[in-house]
Amino acid sequence: EVQLVESGGGLVQPGGSLRLSCAASGFTFSSSAMSWVRQAPGKGLEWVSTIQSVSVFTSYADSVKGRFTISRDNAKNTLYLQMNSLKPDDTAVYYCVKPGNPARGRGTQVTVSS
Repeated sequence: EVQLVESGGGLVQPGGSLRLSCAASGFTFSSSAMSWVRQAPGKGLEWVSTIQSVSVFTSYADSVKGRFTISRDNAKNTLYLQMNSLKPDDTAVYYCVKPGNPARGRGTQVTVSS
């Protein structure tokens, strides 16, 4: 059973930074692509970023490109999202997902506000 546990969210001022983590279990993490998605209040899910099993291959939504960095530690079965230069529009619940699998954790709330 795929299990994903996100952490690291919080309240941050515009321009600030946060690092999200996602602990994964129940599948072979090292051979799986992984993604971050987010859901802002009253909106649908928005894809943020994907990293392939080989970490050199990453992709980002235009809205976060240049500000967010996705990474992974296969030895720890952990996915990360470093978020810099945060904007109020980044406020959302962030989820890590395994593409093609419906499992989703509880997410972690990120609020960007002064």
